[in-house]
Amino acid sequence: MKKLSVKSVVAIGIGAALFFVLGKVSIPTPVPNTYISLQYAIQAVFATLFGPIAGLLIGFIGHTLIDMTSYGPWWSWIIASACAGLIIGLIALKLDVNEGIDKKKIVLFNVAQVIAHLLAWGVVAPVLDILIYAEPMNKVFSQGLVAGVANIVTTGVVGSLLLFAYAKTIVKKGSLSKED
Repeated sequence: MKKLSVKSVVAIGIGAALFFVLGKVSIPTPVPNTYISLQYAIQAVFATLFGPIAGLLIGFIGHTLIDMTSYGPWWSWIIASACAGLIIGLIALKLDVNEGIDKKKIVLFNVAQVIAHLLAWGVVAPVLDILIYAEPMNKVFSQGLVAGVANIVTTGVVGSLLLFAYAKTIVKKGSLSKED
């Protein structure tokens, strides 16, 4: 297995911290225990920039910290958050964002995040809620649907904007010249 670089480890720490902070600032939805927040946009951008392991660990650590400081760990949703980061990171491996961002890359980023959120919140979280906690099926699939849609929209808007902003910070190869 390839070792994580220092850069990736630092990114995981910063990403998990941002995931935690943004997850504590959320807007409740009409569906109980389901919120709109921006942490998944950050996770998706970090997964795109640093890969699937970073995406997985940011979701796992960040969501665990949120739950531990609120009501205790809810493992089904923690695992779903980790899966979302892993899936986005795996699909986004095809993107070389360090070479810039264009519309095609933003479309692929959004395809990745939609697939990830549909699987995480439409399958992983509700199925694990039923298996681990014996939660009622209609409740958990309603929560998953609302969470998935909210995460798709916030990640699509905020994540895309963050990637465009990141692209503006990239120094193009050959753009720097040595002064005499």
